[in-house]
Amino acid sequence: MSKKKDAVLNDEIRAREVRCLGDDGTQYGIISRDEALDKSEELGLDLVLIAPDAKPPVCKIMDYGKFKYQEEKKKKEAKKKQKVIEVKEIKLSVKIAENDISYKIKHAREFLEAGKHVKFRVFLRGREMANPDAGKAVLERVWPMVEDLAVRDKPPKFEGRYVNMLALPKQK
Repeated sequence: MSKKKDAVLNDEIRAREVRCLGDDGTQYGIISRDEALDKSEELGLDLVLIAPDAKPPVCKIMDYGKFKYQEEKKKKEAKKKQKVIEVKEIKLSVKIAENDISYKIKHAREFLEAGKHVKFRVFLRGREMANPDAGKAVLERVWPMVEDLAVRDKPPKFEGRYVNMLALPKQK
């Protein structure tokens, strides 16, 4: 397996002339590739092709290892600040008893209080598929029980063998 490289460095640059920029923002102008390589070696840095489609291509003299390290560091920081949304699923059926609904609602309320999204799903079996409104009716019966803690994302929706409804926790 070959690893795809992100950038073209030093001797891999094929253009005859390049617009060269320094690491500190210095502009060397349009110079030959060999001159740019000499300057980068003189400074002990790498010549990196940053805009290959430009006329002439743009190269920057920089410490490529340090640049890659800082990029990875930025990605890790961004990943740390990401918020993961957890979706809990509550499965119901068309023929569910009232005490079963109250038990499942108790769990749904706990999830909503913990700030998690709750997806209510009514599974339609066999002949129940002929009447998906029965599944919607179950979800309409469930909604008033969690309405004080949640915001309905969309009205109940028929998808395949399921009727789904997503409840999002209310913002405090």
